[in-house]
Amino acid sequence: MASNIPVPASEAQCKDMARVVYSLSNLAGVGGGRVLVVGYGNAMKGAVKACAHAQIGDIWVTGTEDKLRGFSCSGSAQVAVIAAQFDKRLFANEYAVLKACESCKADALLVADPESPLAQSALLALEAAKLGAIVLAALPHSKDYGHWLLCEPVQDTASDPVWRQCPKCRITSNVRDIRSDGGVCPECGSLYRLGSDERIRLVFDEDSFTEWDTDVEERDPLDFPGFDQMIKRARMKSGCTEGVRCGLAELDGIPVTVAVMEAAFMMGSMGYVVGEKIARTVERATKMGLPLIIFTCSGGARMQEGLVSLMQMAKVSAAIEQHGAAGLPYFSVICDPTTGGVTASFAMQGDVIISEPHALIGFAGRRVIQDTIKQTLPESFQTAEFCLEHGLIDAIVERTDLRGVLANLVKIHVVDACAPESERTEEDGAVDRVQGDSGEGTAVPFDMFPHISVKKPSLLSRAAKAVAKVGWKGRIVIDSIDGDESRSVARALRKRGVADIPGVKPAFPKDAQGNAAWESVMLARNVHRPTSMYYIDRMVDDFVELHGDRMFADNGAIVAGLGWIGSTPVTVIAQEKGADLNQRIARNFGCPQPEGYRKALRLMRQAEKFGRPVVCLVDTQGAFCGMEAEERGQGNAIADNLVAQAGLSVPIVSVVLGEGGSGGALALAMGNRVAMQKHAVYSVLSPEGFASILWKDRSRAAEAAAVMKMSADEACAMGIVEEVLPEGVGPAHENPDQAVAAVRDFVERSLEELSALSPEEIRAQRYERFRKL
Repeated sequence: MASNIPVPASEAQCKDMARVVYSLSNLAGVGGGRVLVVGYGNAMKGAVKACAHAQIGDIWVTGTEDKLRGFSCSGSAQVAVIAAQFDKRLFANEYAVLKACESCKADALLVADPESPLAQSALLALEAAKLGAIVLAALPHSKDYGHWLLCEPVQDTASDPVWRQCPKCRITSNVRDIRSDGGVCPECGSLYRLGSDERIRLVFDEDSFTEWDTDVEERDPLDFPGFDQMIKRARMKSGCTEGVRCGLAELDGIPVTVAVMEAAFMMGSMGYVVGEKIARTVERATKMGLPLIIFTCSGGARMQEGLVSLMQMAKVSAAIEQHGAAGLPYFSVICDPTTGGVTASFAMQGDVIISEPHALIGFAGRRVIQDTIKQTLPESFQTAEFCLEHGLIDAIVERTDLRGVLANLVKIHVVDACAPESERTEEDGAVDRVQGDSGEGTAVPFDMFPHISVKKPSLLSRAAKAVAKVGWKGRIVIDSIDGDESRSVARALRKRGVADIPGVKPAFPKDAQGNAAWESVMLARNVHRPTSMYYIDRMVDDFVELHGDRMFADNGAIVAGLGWIGSTPVTVIAQEKGADLNQRIARNFGCPQPEGYRKALRLMRQAEKFGRPVVCLVDTQGAFCGMEAEERGQGNAIADNLVAQAGLSVPIVSVVLGEGGSGGALALAMGNRVAMQKHAVYSVLSPEGFASILWKDRSRAAEAAAVMKMSADEACAMGIVEEVLPEGVGPAHENPDQAVAAVRDFVERSLEELSALSPEEIRAQRYERFRKL
C-alpha cells in the first residue's frame, strides 16, 4: 500500500523518479509479499535487515556463487544467483536483475543503492511489470530503509528489448543501448562486432548509401562438397548475400565509395564474390574520381574456394594500385578481426590505415605461430596497439570518433584529389563523377553538388585531437617538471648514449661573454623553450597524427600528420623533444631513429601523391647515435629523405625552431623556403663535438659555436636560410604565442608564394636554392 509520507523536495523535483512512496511494513500486502533485494555490501545488508524487521517472510537477494554465504546474510535471505564470480557491474545490469526476478518470482524489486542506474531505469520498471513485479528504490539519505520510492513503468514506444551478451565481459545489455553508443559495451567499454548495416548507419550520412553489385554470382571452383548449402546457411545467418557490401555514400556531404566487410557471413572470408565486388568498387572509385573507404573484418581467405580465393588478393591489390596512380585517396579502417590474406593485401594498402581499439590484426594465426616457434605469445600480440607500436598502422581511433576523423581526412584530401594537378584551385572547380544507369562513372562538374564544401571542415570539434589521445606508443604523459632540468636531462642522455648533451656549460664563463652564437645555443637548449608540438597545436587546425614507418616501429622523436593551416591542407613533419622529462625520455630527446626518418619519408611521398605542401619543423641535436640506429640504417634513412625532398613537386617549407643539428636536422630542412627563429642554431655538428674533434677540448664549446657561426643571423648572412623570425620581446619561452605568430606568418606567406609555381618550377627552385650554396 502507498504511504502518505511526503517526499523531500529534492526527490520530488527528480523527473526520473515517481513520487509514490511505499512503507516497507506494508509491502507484504503487495501481491504475495516476496521481495528481491538488488545490491551488495552494506546497502544490501541494511535492506535485508529492514525487510526482516518488517516481518517480510520471503526475502531474496541477488548474489554470486562465490559469495553465497555473505549474500545470504546468515540465512536471513535466499540468493538468486546472477553469476559465478562477483562483478559489481552485474548489480546494475537490467538483464541480470530481470533474470533473477523471474527465477525467484519476486513481487517487488528493492534497489538498495539509490545512486544505482537501476533506480532510474524505465526499462527495468517496464520489463519487471511484465513479470508482475514493481520496482522500488531506497530513498536517498535514508538510514533505516523503511520507505521506498516507486519507479513507474513508463510505456516505451520502442519495441521489446533485444538482449546481447558482450564477448569480453560476458554481461548482457539491451541492443538499443549498445547501438546508441556506437556498438560499445555499456559495462566494460569493449567493442561489439558491428554488422554492415550498423556500421553504415554509424559512419555515413543518413540514407545516403546506395548499394552496388548485389547480384554477383557465386563460383564453386573446387566443386566443394555442400558449397551451395554453406552459402545458403551463411545468408540466412547474416541476412546478407555475401561477405562484403559495396556502394556509394556521403560523408558529411562528400560522396565516397565504400566497401564494408560482413563478419557474420562466414567471418568475412574472402572468396571470389568478395574479391570481385571490392575490385569493381575500386574501379568505379577510380573512374568516378572519388575517395575510397574499406572497412576490413575478415578471417582471411575462403579455403573452400582454393587458389581462386588466393587470387583475390592480387586482383584487389591491382585495382587499388590503379586507384592510387590516379591520385585518389584510399582509407583503410581495420575492425576486429582482420587476418590472413586480407591483412596481406588491401587492409594494409591504405594511404591512411586506422584501426578500432583492440582489434585483432595479423597474417598468421596465433595458434600457428605458437606451434611453430614453441613459445607463448604475449596477450598484446597482434592487437591494434601492438601494430601501432611497431609502426604498421597510422592511428587507433575510438569508434565514437570514427566518423569525425574520417570526415576530416576525406576533406583534407578532397581539395587536391578533385582536380587535376595543374588545376588545383577552388575557383577552377573540382571534378566529381556520378554513376549513370549503366553503373559506369560519368564525369560531371563538382559544383553540381552545392552542398559539398571542400574548405576546412567545421564539424570536427571532437575529432580534431581524437587520434592524439593514443599518444606515442599508447602512452599519455601528464607529469610536469618544475625548475631547471638540465642535470636530469644530461644524466638521462648519458645513459641512453646520445652523443651531444644539452645543458653543458663552458669551462670558462668569460668565453661566452658577447658570444651571440653560444647565447643562442643556451637559449635553443632551454628546457622551457616551446617544442614543435606547441607550434602544431596552435598553427595546425584539426591535426591528425599518423604513426609508424609501416615496417618496424613508430618513433616519437618525429611527429607527422595531416591538418589545415588556414584553408590549406598540409602535411606536417616535426622533430619533437618533449615538454617535460618523461616526454623527453619517451621521445629520445628529439633524436630520431631510422624509423622516424622513414615515417617522415612515407608522409612526404603521400603529400607528393596528393599535391599537398609539406611543412617541416626542425628541432634536434642530431640523429640518434647508437648501435641499433646503425643496424637499422641511420645513414640510409637520412640519405633517402634528402633525395626524396630534392625530387618532390610540392612545396616544402622548413623552420628551425631550436637546434638544427647536422644531417639529422637537414633531413627535414631541404625546403623551398627555410627560416630560423631568432635564437635557433644550425650547425654541422654540436659545438661540444666540434671542440672535441678539432681541439681535443670540449670545454671550448662556446668558442666553437662562435667559430662555426651557428646563430640565425649568421646563417641568414651566409644564405643558408631566407629569414630570421622574431621571437617577440624576449626569447620564445618568455612569449611563446608571439613566437608562434611569427612562424605561422612565415609559413602562410611561403605557401602562398610557392602555390603560384608549377611542379617543375618548384623542383627547379629548390635545386637552385641549394646549388648555389
